[in-house]
Amino acid sequence: MPKQKPNSAAKKRFKITGTGKVVRGAAFKRHILTSKSTKVKRHLRGSKVVTPGDARKIKLMLPYE
Repeated sequence: MPKQKPNSAAKKRFKITGTGKVVRGAAFKRHILTSKSTKVKRHLRGSKVVTPGDARKIKLMLPYE
């Protein structure tokens, strides 16, 4: 049987945790950082959990992850 392919864009941007949650990197942290406060930049660090509605769609894009 043919296998399903994961979506290339999704596999670069999302990871699925051991408990099945989908995590992503924070947006708005790539450039123009001089106009953002230190507090804002600190809160953008690390990974964020994707909302359940979007997580369902992302899991369909990553069939074997």
